Amino acid sequence: MAAITYDRATLVYPGATRPSVDSLDLEIGDGEFLVLVGPSGCGKSTSLRMLAGLEDVTGGSIRIGDRDVTNVPPKDRDIAMVFQNYALYPHMTVAENMGFALKIAGVSKEDRAVRVREAARLLDLEDYLERKPKALSGGQRQRVAMGRAIVRQPAVFLMDEPLSNLDAKLRVQTRTEIAALQRRLATTTVYVTHDQVEAMTMGDRVAVLKEGVLQQVDTPRNLYARPANEFVAGFIGSPAMNLVSVPLSEGGAVLAGHAVQLPRNALSALAQEGATTATLGFRPEAVEFVGAGQGFPVEVQVVEELGSDAYAYGRLHTEGGADAAADAVAGKLLILRADPRRPPAKGEVVHVAIRPGESHVFSPGTGARVSDVPA
Repeated sequence: MAAITYDRATLVYPGATRPSVDSLDLEIGDGEFLVLVGPSGCGKSTSLRMLAGLEDVTGGSIRIGDRDVTNVPPKDRDIAMVFQNYALYPHMTVAENMGFALKIAGVSKEDRAVRVREAARLLDLEDYLERKPKALSGGQRQRVAMGRAIVRQPAVFLMDEPLSNLDAKLRVQTRTEIAALQRRLATTTVYVTHDQVEAMTMGDRVAVLKEGVLQQVDTPRNLYARPANEFVAGFIGSPAMNLVSVPLSEGGAVLAGHAVQLPRNALSALAQEGATTATLGFRPEAVEFVGAGQGFPVEVQVVEELGSDAYAYGRLHTEGGADAAADAVAGKLLILRADPRRPPAKGEVVHVAIRPGESHVFSPGTGARVSDVPA
């Protein structure tokens, strides 16, 4: 097992105008399960491939344990990689697929058999060892790919969107199995996904990337509760956080003519910037439905009833005399969590207020969070 260090690791492809990965500084602890997440093109898979040695680092360095592996060939890095497309040999049985890397490495037939059986037992594949990949389901094939990595007993597991080929129900089941397996093996694991729900449910910590730049790395709980900037706030959480530009007033902000109290330290930080507006963020579950005049009005357009939850999607309701600030955000779709037993009706105008202490404030200039600045 080993810790991993990205030390200002950078990759610029020939002819590119900006780095695909830009000065990545990241420490991954020994035995930790770290998830790299972000939208397509953010550099997460490239960061993983740099660690695997499949992409050349053009600046900075990468270490596994105390060893600098920046220029070490992939086969000598003591890593095992699980790919999105399984990459199984169709003419080999499950046992042969799982043991093939050991065979190439010169491990004896007896030792190979022992390690394959151990991995098969961990992955519930003992009854499938003599089958060919074509006789397996997608989930079983992915477990075989996992088994092929496990038998090598590497210092580090690397997983590049391994569940993206599975259907929704199987994804949920398999991600639970992978997380439980990693905790049993205690092998340092770096896992790439574009699915933030997958990231939040699997990782000890989650690193969020955007355009090759690390935005924040923290526990799932802290990412959700204290996002470092607007991008993280909008990306992490399902449904997403509501983000609205609001004009500032004495003691707070104004949303659709309704006063919203903001933390004093946030107002102080915004005043130092000379800001007259701010970005107000609030989670769908951070609102309560109130009487007319007690909160800002939202016209409900769609209601999603999910059994245990209900979400109302709507837009700020403005009338003929609405002010310019309200008009500016009237087109913004807001998501509100409602009582699933009594959800609002489509077309209904509801009034909602943000619960005290559950708003997030971001700088209009930098997008950085200001609501946690010390008073």
